[in-house]
Amino acid sequence: MFKASQEAEGCSHCPSNSRSPSEASPICTCRTGYYRADFDPPEVACTSVPSGPRNVISIVNETSIILEWHPPRETGGRDDVTYNIICKKCRADRRSCSRCDDNVEFVPKQLGLTECRVSISSLWAHTPYTFDIQAVNGVSSKSPFPPQHVSVNITTNQAAPSTVPIMHQVSATMRSITLSWPQPEQPNGIILDYEIRYYEKEHNEFNSSMARSQTNTARIDGLRPGMVYVVQVRARTVAGYGKFSGKMCFQTLTDDDYKSELREQLPLIAGSAAAGVVFVVSLVAISIVCSRKRAYSKEAVYSDKLQHYSTGRGSPGMKIYIDPFTYEDPNEAVREFAKEIDVSFVKIEEVIGAGEFGEVYKGRLKLPGKREIYVAIKTLKAGYSEKQRRDFLSEASIMGQFDHPNIIRLEGVVTKSRPVMIITEFMENGALDSFLRQNDGQFTVIQLVGMLRGIAAGMKYLAEMNYVHRDLAARNILVNSNLVCKVSDFGLSRYLQDDTSDPTYTSSLGGKIPVRWTAPEAIAYRKFTSASDVWSYGIVMWEVMSFGERPYWDMSNQDVINAIEQDYRLPPPMDCPAALHQLMLDCWQKDRNSRPRFAEIVNTLDKMIRNPASLKTVATITAVPSQPLLDRSIPDFTAFTTVDDWLSAIKMVQYRDSFLTAGFTSLQLVTQMTSEDLLRIGVTLAGHQKKILNSIHSMRVQMSQSPTAMA
Repeated sequence: MFKASQEAEGCSHCPSNSRSPSEASPICTCRTGYYRADFDPPEVACTSVPSGPRNVISIVNETSIILEWHPPRETGGRDDVTYNIICKKCRADRRSCSRCDDNVEFVPKQLGLTECRVSISSLWAHTPYTFDIQAVNGVSSKSPFPPQHVSVNITTNQAAPSTVPIMHQVSATMRSITLSWPQPEQPNGIILDYEIRYYEKEHNEFNSSMARSQTNTARIDGLRPGMVYVVQVRARTVAGYGKFSGKMCFQTLTDDDYKSELREQLPLIAGSAAAGVVFVVSLVAISIVCSRKRAYSKEAVYSDKLQHYSTGRGSPGMKIYIDPFTYEDPNEAVREFAKEIDVSFVKIEEVIGAGEFGEVYKGRLKLPGKREIYVAIKTLKAGYSEKQRRDFLSEASIMGQFDHPNIIRLEGVVTKSRPVMIITEFMENGALDSFLRQNDGQFTVIQLVGMLRGIAAGMKYLAEMNYVHRDLAARNILVNSNLVCKVSDFGLSRYLQDDTSDPTYTSSLGGKIPVRWTAPEAIAYRKFTSASDVWSYGIVMWEVMSFGERPYWDMSNQDVINAIEQDYRLPPPMDCPAALHQLMLDCWQKDRNSRPRFAEIVNTLDKMIRNPASLKTVATITAVPSQPLLDRSIPDFTAFTTVDDWLSAIKMVQYRDSFLTAGFTSLQLVTQMTSEDLLRIGVTLAGHQKKILNSIHSMRVQMSQSPTAMA
């Protein structure tokens, strides 16, 4: 019996599934396994959780699925049963699964379904999935056990490619626009071609025209001068066309724009013509000399630069980079390669960093007749010397010669007022290494390969222009909001500030070198070539695949030099595909002539993107007894005594309180954890779950091999 309040008339019998703990009780407590919801009054019977849903039916249509099921046999005595859908994407062998990405769509919704039906779309093609359908009611949150559920395993079918994320304008004339774009994030097969739809902005899409391209670049001809065109693109595989990309606007040049560009290019055209004459004369002289030498020797010895010309590297019509320091007056190089901008067109907004010569700002640039854009503004601090000014502006003379979607674009310079400025395009997400560290585990392998492909494409362009400035280690790699990576020659500041205890290595030939990114021949002999850039690119590949991990960890620079000399190479990062690690090892060949060229690297990455199955084999780490500094990516768990130590080693220390609060206070308890445990304590990011579970698996293996190690 119980009496809910003093005003109630007499005592009442306890409701079903409850009992009175003592005399004059104001409420009857629920029996074990039964609960009251927070909004249930005391006179309502205690209820239980529902059993799992029944008889699931799945209908797969390419990358979409419809799930239907019957209600649970037992509702727990309640009529407020709803359903939650838990989506997991699995490996081909289904040995491990992780939570689906946020882009998966559920209709009508994922949680709190009242009907026994849901439509799920935006899944990956040819991919195994597991869906858990949970039944919950008003008291499920009171139970210490997870909701009852039924699971269904499905594998999606072939599908058309996903949308192209962005387009870039490479160049424009009065009657044409040249565009480029990255491959769809989910190609779902080999891309056969692209279809481009375009029309004048003043008209509607019913008057659109179509063009096709076999590659991810296209030149659209036959346009009208000074008109804005709306352009969309879509990819095609054997499964058909994907959806068109979002609408983007591009403008052809007006007659005035064209004449202005022509005036700016006349000095360059004249200079190129003169250089061409000198070049032809030089080749004739060289051929005469070489033909004479062949009379005495079957082998002719050529310099690296002569080989560049005679072996036909570079595309027809490709410009060759001109070192601004070869000008008698370096200011002439600035005038030739960099456009002067009136300071009134520039608005400085905020400081975003410090460069070698002064502050770097975010701002806006509004040129007459063009839309306003965000820009990065590098300034030359007051009190500079003429040499500092010359060195500062030489960067603009270098950047102004480049025109490629994966090279930072120079907008122009301000030299006729103070402060002196270099203005470039603005990359919203900043430096790639710090961006990856901030988003550890949040990108798919295909996205990372896409980033690497962009960097390699930029480096291929620089190699074709015969541009080798120190090496890739001396460049900054920036990323925008569309995950497009671009190379920029911003000097060594990032690398020299990265290690205050042993920041640089001064070679015997003078000059400071960022050792961790530099090829061995460049350290020993200052031999910087495109091949040494390839070595450095391999290190950048390792950084990307490890989400910004520091190359060679805490080893000193001298230790790194010694280890490389003894043929030590960085092991594969966690979950790195074997094909990518092999490409890294190819880049780190001791013989620079054995390393791949950037054109081969771009081709290799393109094949990986078109065939994602080639990335499913994960590289394994092989121990090399002569190199005890290997295997930093798999810690020695026998050296840890606390959960705190372990989390610090795998860089997941932010979850320390969550582990301890949930009762996982020892490494033995941690080794028993599952993915459901991680979700329950608040580890919701798929990348972090994967990293922690992989580490737990490695810990189990080490414990099984040495049962007493962590007793």
